[in-house]
Amino acid sequence: MTNLVPFEDSSVEVEHGAPAPDRLLSGDPKFTTWNLEEALGGIYAGIWQSTPGKWRVVYEEWEYFNILEGHSILTEDGGAPRELRAGDRVILRPGFTGTWEVVETTRKDYVIRL
Repeated sequence: MTNLVPFEDSSVEVEHGAPAPDRLLSGDPKFTTWNLEEALGGIYAGIWQSTPGKWRVVYEEWEYFNILEGHSILTEDGGAPRELRAGDRVILRPGFTGTWEVVETTRKDYVIRL
């Protein structure tokens, strides 16, 4: 076993999903996730992609992500919309609530800590 894990989506099984129906606000977004690492302590790392749509988000976990491609708008409840494009990096802390709108299919890499 190696301690070096390349961040490549071709080496893992693909997971498919969508927002919970009660959180969906518009469109028909479809998620594709390549979870590359699941480490002790509730740490996950991988690549996530979504097709266009808008839904409510509620974060109970901590997440860092980097937008690799696409265009999304992330809006915290009570805050201003934030446009996200390739190269944008964000940390979402537990307790973040708001909306995620994918305008153009968006792909990000992520690290999550539960």
